[in-house]
Amino acid sequence: MGTSLISDDRLLIDGAWIPAVSGRTFQTQNPATEETLAVIAEADSADADIAVGAAHRALTQGPWATMTGAARGRILYRMAALLRERFEEFVLLESLDGGKPVSATRRQDIPAAIDCLEYYAGWADKLTGRVVPVRSDALTYTTREPAGVVAAIVPWNFPLMNAVWKIAPALACGCTVVLKPAELTPLTALKLGALALEAGLPPGVLNVLPGYGTTVGAALVEHPRVNKISFTGSPAVGKQIMRAAAANGTRIGLELGGKSPNIVFADAEIDAAVRASSSGIFFNAGQVCSAGSRILVEDRIHDEFVARLAARAKSIRVGDPQAAETTMGPIISEKQMNRVVEYIDSGRRDGAEIVAGGSRIGNRGYFLEPTVFAEARNDMRIAREEIFGPVATVIRFRDEDEAIHLANDSPYSLAAAVWSRDIARVPRVASRLRAGTVWGNTYGHTDTRLPWGGYGGESGIGRDLGEAALENYTEQKTVWISLASVAA
Repeated sequence: MGTSLISDDRLLIDGAWIPAVSGRTFQTQNPATEETLAVIAEADSADADIAVGAAHRALTQGPWATMTGAARGRILYRMAALLRERFEEFVLLESLDGGKPVSATRRQDIPAAIDCLEYYAGWADKLTGRVVPVRSDALTYTTREPAGVVAAIVPWNFPLMNAVWKIAPALACGCTVVLKPAELTPLTALKLGALALEAGLPPGVLNVLPGYGTTVGAALVEHPRVNKISFTGSPAVGKQIMRAAAANGTRIGLELGGKSPNIVFADAEIDAAVRASSSGIFFNAGQVCSAGSRILVEDRIHDEFVARLAARAKSIRVGDPQAAETTMGPIISEKQMNRVVEYIDSGRRDGAEIVAGGSRIGNRGYFLEPTVFAEARNDMRIAREEIFGPVATVIRFRDEDEAIHLANDSPYSLAAAVWSRDIARVPRVASRLRAGTVWGNTYGHTDTRLPWGGYGGESGIGRDLGEAALENYTEQKTVWISLASVAA
């Protein structure tokens, strides 16, 4: 289907929709058609300062400051209910904005956002402290209090889902949020802001500032009244944020990149491993931080596995994200498409063999063929660096020890997978892998109830999701009351 121009040229600050201080706007593009999709207000440092001020007032002076956890939870439940009511509207916006097939958005992105809102709604009235008896003449206990103003900076590959991963626990804990969506995909973030106001969220608690990382993003990271930065994105930007945050001693959480090893042993159920390995790298055109981009296959089944994976890659239906039969859409932008193409060229130059794909599809829209490299080595660029595109790199291994060595020989540590019918092997190998999540005989599953994050390095620090995320948005306070002085 064609796209129509969407005008959304206002920012959400302090409960009001206002133009950027500069009056500037920017255009977003439908990556499937290369047509202009929307005109968006462009926030910069002046808007960031106003939004952080509004968030700070809401944190300390407004109704949010004294609202009970139960009342915060009811607002989050109402946001989830409204999102469910507007389900198809959000599906369409997310698909148009990011080029993701509607089938995938309908199956994963929107349901996951609803589930996340409901999960943290349930936590909002359960953030308890503890009495810790240390002396008979004192009452000593701990409390949990909101961390403060949160700058939430989210990427373009899962725009709504990643925004909710940060907003939901932050609001459950009583924080206020300034959300900076990716400039490539701001539409569902703006709609979410409107939905939050409709759900009863007080002014200033959630502010939405579309714009560029070098301007409004940097201003939020450097702002002295921002108490917590939660960022999902590239390792290079994550390191910049870490350096900038050090100036104010601001707390940070960084969910960065991945080059996840997907280990297939000879005793694996090969049909299941091929199916899941294909979706693990080609879902969302490979634009997934945990994509199974390094597929390590035992020698004995290597050739058969490669042949089956190549055949499956060639069968993937690439095309219009709005078509029900489409299973893979475009790359997000021309810049990113060219970056992926350059990696494909580097793989050729380094001697890896392309057994499927390797080329652009057509000349309108940023579509690439699902690509499979065989006869690759772990020292090649296509095996060392995050491509963020539909490019699988298959690497041979001889035995379990070599598989583990190859898997861990990477600066990334976000996720990994192990395929084997040996029930003892899967947990044994999992325990030796340096990864925040390890899947056994499956690939790619996440759930709001389980923590998500890397082991450091290029994959970042801290955890989103689960009970662990509550630590991101609360401070523990120790209270010591002398009973002896009271009695005296």
